[in-house]
Amino acid sequence: MGGAVCMEEGKEDKRSVRREDSLMSADRIRRFTVKQFGYNILSLARRGLKKIPDELWEMVELEKLNLSLNSLKVLQPQLALLSNLVVLNLWGNQVLSLANNQLSYLPDSLANLTRLRKLNLSHNHIAHIPGCVYNMKALVFLHLACNHLENLAENIQSLVELKILIVEGNSLYSLPKAICYLTRLELLNLDFNNIKDVPQEMHQLSRLEKLACHPLDKGLHIVHNPLLKPIKEVLEGGITALFNYLKAG
Repeated sequence: MGGAVCMEEGKEDKRSVRREDSLMSADRIRRFTVKQFGYNILSLARRGLKKIPDELWEMVELEKLNLSLNSLKVLQPQLALLSNLVVLNLWGNQVLSLANNQLSYLPDSLANLTRLRKLNLSHNHIAHIPGCVYNMKALVFLHLACNHLENLAENIQSLVELKILIVEGNSLYSLPKAICYLTRLELLNLDFNNIKDVPQEMHQLSRLEKLACHPLDKGLHIVHNPLLKPIKEVLEGGITALFNYLKAG
């Protein structure tokens, strides 16, 4: 599943600090940053963190931050101070708050992360895409697999730069017409949801060049859904057959 993609950023820095109590100051944390491919990278993965150390807010030079596989339940609004971030990995935490009696939250201040290009929120408890995400107009990669999403808001169309959108393993039962305006999409993973039909306008996603099976393959991942006739049968002819059917409709 798309989990293979979300681990990519988790491997960037093998010099992660081992114990939470070793994070004493911003200078101490800086010792564990690395410069890789021109980016300032810090990994605090697998540290059992329950909150992000306050000292981190001084490190405005950070461009890639890996906080995956911790025990984060709240993200402090100060995270928005790291305005140079282009990659933020929050895979495998429990980012929580109360919204519609479901637990899901990102602080509104994160809307200020206008340079962010990759956001990984997979394996959390998110029931609705947080509003701040729709303001991250530079996003090209958004990973929301294995959450509790039941729908995608029409606001998704604001993320016009998206090339990779992964929402597999949720509870989506339909797709909004708005997703069809994300014409830069090269990988759209909708597998393992409850989708029964697709919008007629989906043929506009011309960069989805095939029906994909392997999690890392570009294309449209959708066959692992309870699709109804005739879509299920049409898909046997591949992506071209699907798009031709939708155009004819």
